Amino acid sequence: MYVRFQSPTPNARGVHPGVFGLVNGLAKQGRLSPEQERFRTEGHAWYQANLTDPSDVDPHVYDRVRNPGATAWFKPSAGPFIERVSGYLDILAAHEVACVRVETPDPGNVIYEDPHQVIVLPHRTG
Repeated sequence: MYVRFQSPTPNARGVHPGVFGLVNGLAKQGRLSPEQERFRTEGHAWYQANLTDPSDVDPHVYDRVRNPGATAWFKPSAGPFIERVSGYLDILAAHEVACVRVETPDPGNVIYEDPHQVIVLPHRTG
């Protein structure tokens, strides 16, 4: 199963922000405690050192015109990456920001893939 942690409600663009975007939003608003900001900074550094940034491989992968609604999903092989999300979820819970775990065998049309993640365009409904 593919896994994604996201807001249960879409934003103004109709996208469900992911866990990292939600925590980054709190940071931009200056709402994180020094400990939470330290966790965010160290956590981001760990992910950057251990997980490929799809934008480094394809600068257009998240382009809103070319790939509207593109979202990242962890692959089943991403256990260590999924486990580390818990600290981000703790931050969101402390600020009463909802974030849900979503699992699916088919997240959408794959536009990027590496050993631990896929970026997809969600299947159209209706």
